[in-house]
Amino acid sequence: MDEEPRQAEPDVTRGERSPEQIQAEIEATREQLGDTVAAVGQKADIKGQARGKVNELKQTAQARKDELLTKTRSNSPDSVSAGAQQIKGKAQDNPMPIAVGGALLVGFLLGRRAGR
Repeated sequence: MDEEPRQAEPDVTRGERSPEQIQAEIEATREQLGDTVAAVGQKADIKGQARGKVNELKQTAQARKDELLTKTRSNSPDSVSAGAQQIKGKAQDNPMPIAVGGALLVGFLLGRRAGR
């Protein structure tokens, strides 16, 4: 009988919550609401979406350009260099056909110019 009255502790099973729990729920709800408002605002920003799409397309185009340039550079120099070396080698081995071809080309160009 000399018992002190007990303070009521929240009974979670009956749905009672402490003020701290309620405050935490309020904060969580505010955060969710803020996220929802931000998402709606982002969907409504047509100009911003268009800018984002343009930037995305620019980056894609730049990446494709870089890829094509890399492929072209990797393929071309070897074949051009090899062709030039082959012509140079043939000209050094047998200079007569090159000299005759050059003389014919010069004669053709001079004749064409004189005909005008």
